[in-house]
Amino acid sequence: MRALRTARKMSLRQMQAVTGLDRGHLSRLERGLAGASDETIRRCALALDVPVAAITHDDR
Repeated sequence: MRALRTARKMSLRQMQAVTGLDRGHLSRLERGLAGASDETIRRCALALDVPVAAITHDDR
């Protein structure tokens, strides 16, 4: 997710503002230190303008 965010030149603060998620939680998600609910993944995908599969690496 970090690669997608930084490719869009989006800071964690901007991601926080768009998703409504805590910046610390977003950072932990990017580092693989926290799990994400379906809703969190959906919010992040919308903020990054990518399909959910781009974040979850789900090729189904």
